[in-house]
Amino acid sequence: MDTDFRFFPEQGSLNAATIDHLYYYLLAVTFVFTTLIFGAVGVFCVRYRRRPGRDVGRPVRTKISLEIAWIVIPLILALVMFFWGAGAYLPIYRAPSNALDVYVVGRQWMWKLQHAEGPSEINELHLPAGRPIRLLMTSEDVIHSFFVPAFRMKQDVLPGRYTTMSFETTRLGEYALYCAEYCGTKHSGMVGRVVVLSPSDYERWLAGGLSASSLTAKGQRLFLSLGCATCHQEAPGARGPSLLGLYGSRVFLQDGREVVADESYLRESIVDPAAKLVAGYQPLMPAFRGRVSEEELVQLVAYVRSLRRDGEGRADQ
Repeated sequence: MDTDFRFFPEQGSLNAATIDHLYYYLLAVTFVFTTLIFGAVGVFCVRYRRRPGRDVGRPVRTKISLEIAWIVIPLILALVMFFWGAGAYLPIYRAPSNALDVYVVGRQWMWKLQHAEGPSEINELHLPAGRPIRLLMTSEDVIHSFFVPAFRMKQDVLPGRYTTMSFETTRLGEYALYCAEYCGTKHSGMVGRVVVLSPSDYERWLAGGLSASSLTAKGQRLFLSLGCATCHQEAPGARGPSLLGLYGSRVFLQDGREVVADESYLRESIVDPAAKLVAGYQPLMPAFRGRVSEEELVQLVAYVRSLRRDGEGRADQ
């Protein structure tokens, strides 16, 4: 017998054990109730079948204790599923403030990954062990799905919007990366690997990266080359709203709505600025849809995120 056989892939992330245990629980509940139901059906078919002299059934006498039991027990089991599932869900979609951001762009048929510190990769993702990671993902063409079985994480990657997922790796090694959504003729070849390194090895890998500029610095250069700074100024009478401290703040729109300036809002404001017009400003900004690539949008979003009113996080030109 193959001693390396595993019912599940190796657990490579902090939430993998929680998801596995929840899955075992769902299997156990499903097995127990399936056995009880089919067993009861079989017993009733034999015991209460139609026989001579028994064409009419006996009057049913309801027991309140039985009624309570088959309401309360399934309710408790369902509530356990709900709270256990919510506990596993929230860490995946609510990244801690110290999470390391990695930007992911899917396209037929490759994964393009960009670290905030600068290095970019294709079909490979190097990460440090023991640190929260947040993936900010989008697609250039069709729907893809970022799937790492060892981390028990799978998230659809959609064109025209950002999706996020966070996790924390626990074991050093290499793990398979797949696209789990059929995306065209070479879908099966859209594979890669995630390499988990020790923190010191990861720092050495970053230092040896081919790209000398951080994602924020690239975004700043693009911001200036596109002429965005001529309108988005921290000055009275500026033609566009100030971007200092914009990320994470609440924005009041011309139509009376209020939105949070997250990554999706920033992206939409670049490609289609008239979609959510800020209160007090005219629709003067041109739409950059088709004029900048998804990688460039990621760079611009990263730069705007870095802008703080206290000046911290600004990139050097």
